[in-house]
Amino acid sequence: MIDVREETASDLPGIRYVNEQAFGGPAEARLVDMLRASGKVVVSLVAVHSDRIVGHILFSPVTVSQAPDNFRGVGLAPLSVLPEFQNKGIGSRLVRDGLDACKRLEYDAVVVLGHTHYYPRFGFTRAKDYGLDNEYQALDAFMVLELNQGVLKTIRGLVTYAPEFGDVGV
Repeated sequence: MIDVREETASDLPGIRYVNEQAFGGPAEARLVDMLRASGKVVVSLVAVHSDRIVGHILFSPVTVSQAPDNFRGVGLAPLSVLPEFQNKGIGSRLVRDGLDACKRLEYDAVVVLGHTHYYPRFGFTRAKDYGLDNEYQALDAFMVLELNQGVLKTIRGLVTYAPEFGDVGV
């Protein structure tokens, strides 16, 4: 049985471990720590199995160069699941629950730089088709999901992640 819930302070070592294992190194774990330290975590959820953290997802604010003043966007990154728990639906559950949390918090859109065969199942589509660019020169892998119907017609231009993404080298 997998439970998904908001992170707590006691989860931090487990979150770090999951990110290190899932990505094969410390960069994403450092990114999570840096975003948390700078107060830029919008949503952070953990997947727990038998009191052990086996998955994690984080959303942080993004800006769009041409957007109304009241636009609220977030980026999904990172999503991590321990290798031995991958391909069991845990990542999908984290994404769905995370998107629901972002909707409840009244965010307008979510962007992700990720696998083109994975994220479309949640409704993500190529951001370039909506006039959105990214700092990483990604084309098909940079995707967007509208949470507030019609908002993608009101935004254009460069999507910028928190500076911590560049600082950590992700």
